[in-house]
Amino acid sequence: MTNLLDAAIHASLAAWLALPVALLILAGVSGRLAAPERQQRCWRIGQGLMIGSFATSALLGGLLVADAAGVATGLPEAATPLGLYPDGLAVWMALLISFLGAVMLRFADGYLQGDRGRARFLPWCLVVLASVLLLVFTHHLGVMLVAWFGVSLALHQLLTLYPDRVEARRAAWQKFAVSRLGDLSLLAAVGLIYHHYGNLELTVLLAQAAATPGEGWVLQAASLALALAALCKCAQLPLHGWLMKVMEAPTPVSALLHAGVINLGGFLWLRLYPLFDGITAGHLMLIAIGGTTAIVAVMAMLTQASVKHALAWSTCAQMGFMLFEIGMGAYTLALVHLLAHSLYKAHSFLASGRTVRAAQASRLTLAPLSVRLAMAALTAGVAGAILWGWPALVSHNPVLSALLMLAVGSTLLGMPAGLGRPQRLALAAMALSLVPVYALLHALVSPALPKAAEPLTLAAGLLGAAVLLALVSLALLVMLMPRHPAIAQWRIHFRNGLYAHLPLERAIDYLTRHRRPTPARIDTVTVKGEWS
Repeated sequence: MTNLLDAAIHASLAAWLALPVALLILAGVSGRLAAPERQQRCWRIGQGLMIGSFATSALLGGLLVADAAGVATGLPEAATPLGLYPDGLAVWMALLISFLGAVMLRFADGYLQGDRGRARFLPWCLVVLASVLLLVFTHHLGVMLVAWFGVSLALHQLLTLYPDRVEARRAAWQKFAVSRLGDLSLLAAVGLIYHHYGNLELTVLLAQAAATPGEGWVLQAASLALALAALCKCAQLPLHGWLMKVMEAPTPVSALLHAGVINLGGFLWLRLYPLFDGITAGHLMLIAIGGTTAIVAVMAMLTQASVKHALAWSTCAQMGFMLFEIGMGAYTLALVHLLAHSLYKAHSFLASGRTVRAAQASRLTLAPLSVRLAMAALTAGVAGAILWGWPALVSHNPVLSALLMLAVGSTLLGMPAGLGRPQRLALAAMALSLVPVYALLHALVSPALPKAAEPLTLAAGLLGAAVLLALVSLALLVMLMPRHPAIAQWRIHFRNGLYAHLPLERAIDYLTRHRRPTPARIDTVTVKGEWS
């Protein structure tokens, strides 16, 4: 039995180690092949590798569960010499990446048939997937840094898949500049962490941080640099403009970006937060900027006419909420948010055509506003009572409790007219079911993260409360007075994200000498884009 267990462990770890290498080799081979049938074989092999990655990650997850149950698997000891760190966070992320990679490759295989960018898409997509897997698997911050660079550089090639599209090139260069700022920030954070701890291996760093909680200006500076790197990767204000302008890339590229790559700023914090003692200056930066981004992006999303623009603003808002949660110390909630958002956003982009057709269908008449607000307030109050008796579910954090109450109550704001009392109670019960569903997800995911019993500081609490108060106030104004002249006037400003992207965009345009192209006449446009 022991020999069989050892064989399963070493085989799984060997497969994990070999997967990024195999993807990179396949990327190099597929980039050199010209025959369509051989390229098609590379597509099938790529899908097979991602399915194999999912199976291997699931096996390692089972071994971690067995190890937690008291079975001496020796998994951590066997992984360290190979440079791997197979903890719960790595397994959850590997399952997510492998699943999304297999689905996106399968979708893109059919979507790009006959497309002139098909030959370039596969190798660079494989490089992105290999880099993300390496980022998740590694136990060394130096390797993580290289993988972070690799993801950004390979994604740039996908965003410029059609080099003759001027606006696509312009947006890609804006992202390129923001990504380099993020790279420098992460490099500074890693350097400061090495200066404080004298090591770059995660196992050693986490052990040292657990033994002697890190304090001092070095780690405070490292937290700020890490926060800036996450804000750049997650497209937060005022570094978000490129995210709204990269829609001329194919739909699989949009799905890969919005469902996978953009989450890496959150993953980085979930990996490294045990190195910091409590709420740092970097946490406060995430609360302030992430929360502000969430407010602006939510209002911008509600004013968009294009489905894909609305999805892009939705991504910006969700990343803001995720970083806000990390800043508040709610790491389990942030991981659940990351996993759920990735799955939801991949489906939204890959099914965006059906979303347009569904939006053209006739809409239900909403119940009177007073009825909807009363039902929402009642349901949110019941959820608040549940959380009052179960405070551990929200890490004893009243701001996060209010956030979950808002999520429950907001589901009833779209209640249609003509419903009887039984139907209204059924909808309220469905809304309240979010609390036990989150409790189940919390129970599944929380063992993947190190324990972090961090008290909510006064500064973090005040910042978080201000963000929620501003969000609720703006939402109520829009609902209660939608036709007020002031509200109508501000809609155009929110539709453009309060123009927060313009200073950086103009600076990058000046530095790269990109000029806005002369708009083409509508009757002369012959190139199909993703704006339609």
